[in-house]
Amino acid sequence: MGASVHRKVLGLIGALGLCALAGAVQAQTAQAQTAHAQAGAPVVHAPAGAVRGLAQDGLQVFKGVPYAAAPIGGLRWAPPASAPVWQGVRDAAQFGPSCWQPKANGGIYASTLASMSEDCLSLNIWGPKDAKRAPVLVWIHGGALISGSSSEGMYDGGALAKRGLVVVSINYRLGVLGYMAHPELSAQSPDKVSGNYGLLDQIKALEWVKRNIAAFGGDPANVTIAGESAGGLSVLYLMASPKARGLFSKAIAQSAYMVSTPHLNEARFGHVAAEAMGAATAAKLGAKSLADLRAMDAEILTTQALMAGFQTTAAVDGKVLPRQVVDAFDRGEQARVPVLAGFNSGEIRSLRRLAPPPPADAAAYEAQIRQRYGDLADDFLKLYPSSDVPESVLAAPRDALYGWTAERLAAKQTKLGAQGYLYLFDHGYPAAQAAGLHAFHAAEIPYVFGTASKTPDGWPKNPDTPTEAALTAAMGDYWASFAKDGAPTAKGRPAWPAYGAGRAYMIFADAPQVGSHLRPGMYELNEAVMCRRRAQGDISWNWNVGVVSPPLPPGVAECR
Repeated sequence: MGASVHRKVLGLIGALGLCALAGAVQAQTAQAQTAHAQAGAPVVHAPAGAVRGLAQDGLQVFKGVPYAAAPIGGLRWAPPASAPVWQGVRDAAQFGPSCWQPKANGGIYASTLASMSEDCLSLNIWGPKDAKRAPVLVWIHGGALISGSSSEGMYDGGALAKRGLVVVSINYRLGVLGYMAHPELSAQSPDKVSGNYGLLDQIKALEWVKRNIAAFGGDPANVTIAGESAGGLSVLYLMASPKARGLFSKAIAQSAYMVSTPHLNEARFGHVAAEAMGAATAAKLGAKSLADLRAMDAEILTTQALMAGFQTTAAVDGKVLPRQVVDAFDRGEQARVPVLAGFNSGEIRSLRRLAPPPPADAAAYEAQIRQRYGDLADDFLKLYPSSDVPESVLAAPRDALYGWTAERLAAKQTKLGAQGYLYLFDHGYPAAQAAGLHAFHAAEIPYVFGTASKTPDGWPKNPDTPTEAALTAAMGDYWASFAKDGAPTAKGRPAWPAYGAGRAYMIFADAPQVGSHLRPGMYELNEAVMCRRRAQGDISWNWNVGVVSPPLPPGVAECR
């Protein structure tokens, strides 16, 4: 070996030695930092077990806390099992894995998830470090019951917790793993039902909150359920489900949709039976038995079921959901709790797959509406005129799904003797406006949570301006105060009147403003359409709006 080479080798060995030494020092430093962090970290001893969380800016935060054991593998598709009480102190510094879902493929809502698993039934808690019997808000994420996660940055509960709440966000099973019904599953069930597993997960989480949240400073007697989109739909299901009764005292439904729901084992309202959907999906996947389905890889099953046309939805099974949600609310069987509900003016601008293709011209549009809506065509065209077909084909499904649902919630709770509060989110900002997304679906969420800096990568970025900050402060205050006592208030902002006989609502544009009679005629038209379809019995009241509506049945008595 030459001298120069020898010196290089010795230098390399020395460098490696220094690297090893540096690595050892870094490891010791990391261990010391971890020990220091643990020494200052909050530890809560709950009935479920002891957990060590994080201390963050006057808050205590606990992530990835299991609320149930998800049935997996050979036990897949069963109600959630109670999680065993764990021994020792469980670390709660990291979010748990998300429930299985198709991988995101772009768009403004797409987020990269750190991990996915069938063992995903966990929740996260944010609360003031000195909280005692604080109001609790349980957040249910959206995503069409197919995607989403409680770990989404936009759902960070810190800002609401600083307003005196204990905020809980939950995971629940999604897609085919969360909502598949099947004849074999029903045969194995003590109640002879299947499906609704994701909804049962949500109920299980609320039961966990009732038993454990006092240890985290929350009041188990003052729990508000809240959610947006499919999370708002879940709020409706929970309000209609006897199994969730007594687990919450208020409800917030953002962009919810009171659509028709398949029945478990009979075809009704234009839906195939939920069991038949499950059996057809199994056949398309080449599964000859339930055992074959349970043996499939979870990721492959989740993706291929969606590609095979599996429609993710709850099922009217007579147990978890005794009847259609519209029927439960018409009969006054829903939870008798105050409700805050609303929708966004640009819902369909980011959900254009829900809009029907526009006809060739205004004349064709008007002709189709008259052919499909009959005696209600004039009412329809007054709201969604042929003079602006592009806007009309966006506004009609928005109102039929989200606007009608929000006002129906406020109206039905008012009739029940519980307060209803209605809102319209109509705020635009430069990036959203430039993208043609004024007040798009879910755009209100960063204002409620105060998380404009934590939106998904493709999201039109919210600017940092006094107007944005003021609107965020106002909406956070209204939502937090509603969770506290059922009356939304914000310091220095207009009083938010209950819906009541005056049909009052709050509009959130650049600033909150009070209005009355939101879009006159909108609620009445969509109520009449739903009533006629329900009476006929074979037409859904889902996405079939405007020029894709089946011919409307003749007039029937008003809904009771």
